[in-house]
Amino acid sequence: NLFGHDEIVYHFCANARNLKILTSKSQTSPNIKCLKQKTVLLLASACNFGHSMLFRTWIFEFRICVTPVDEATALRYNLSMLTRDEERYVLDTAYIPEHIPGLMGPVSKGEAFLSDDYLSFAKENWLIFVGYPLSEDCSETTCVAAVERALAAFRPEYLWFVGPRIPSAILHGSTEQQSDNYYRIDVDAPHPASLLRQAQKAASVLRVERSGNFSKKHAALIKEFLKRKTVPPMIRELYRAMPDYVAACSAAEVLAAYDSNGGLSALFVVDLSAKVFATYVVGCYSRKHYVAHASDLLFLEMIESAKREKKQHINLGLGVNAGIRRFKEKWGGAPFLTYQFCERKYTRAKVNPLIRLLGDKL
Repeated sequence: NLFGHDEIVYHFCANARNLKILTSKSQTSPNIKCLKQKTVLLLASACNFGHSMLFRTWIFEFRICVTPVDEATALRYNLSMLTRDEERYVLDTAYIPEHIPGLMGPVSKGEAFLSDDYLSFAKENWLIFVGYPLSEDCSETTCVAAVERALAAFRPEYLWFVGPRIPSAILHGSTEQQSDNYYRIDVDAPHPASLLRQAQKAASVLRVERSGNFSKKHAALIKEFLKRKTVPPMIRELYRAMPDYVAACSAAEVLAAYDSNGGLSALFVVDLSAKVFATYVVGCYSRKHYVAHASDLLFLEMIESAKREKKQHINLGLGVNAGIRRFKEKWGGAPFLTYQFCERKYTRAKVNPLIRLLGDKL
């Protein structure tokens, strides 16, 4: 808490002749960047505390470390890692699951960045670019410019782009493509009487438990489910990421249906982060502890959770396959937005190891 400021974070670019401050998370604090391994960089500059004054560099028991940072690394830190206010803005304007940092971060293991009005996630040699603008009215030209900026900043080997359409500049040279639709249901939509009867019948022999924790029983059911089901690789990894996601996200809710012997019959994971919608993240059921319509009971419970949190609708995710589409559609889920995915591989330029080490520390 130097000079009365809670957060002091600056990013810098340096060479042998000059030292230039690029961005800061604090508007009035001294230019100080703390690095790991007992190395602290203290940079003196003019600061405004009611009047301008120059602070001398405070060394204390630390050593000064100035390492050159290349242009791409500097540009990387001009991309905005989400502040609390920006995350609130993202969640207020989100309309698909990929707009939820608390979901995408733990699932992808990447860091969230905001570029113009687009969200992206990056780590190591890859970049996920979410081509659905938060304002919903950006042009393809704006999208391409934002992608190019992110590519220049992170220089990934792999770009995974998702959006309502794939710009031709990105599509050219892509190695994999997929198409689907997002499904959603309004929380106040009427449900067929037959479905309600089936859910009530399941409720007579099952106990539903809501939790913010992911237990060993939950993990065992997902393992059983994935062993017997053939699902796309990305969907499989989504299921496998559930323990980390639930542990990291306070807005995650696990809905579990148990039989009279304590056996776990079915499981849903729901995200309640976004302002106007809940997200159906994953769902599965057990063959070992099978109870007819257990998933229908959890679907009804999910709707009740969304209503409790004053959501307008539930984003049911992608259609994925015919069986999953039928389940979503029988509850009134309908496609509302096109989903396009592509993967593109790039040749990554070699980076000085010292530069990469500094990038990791920053």
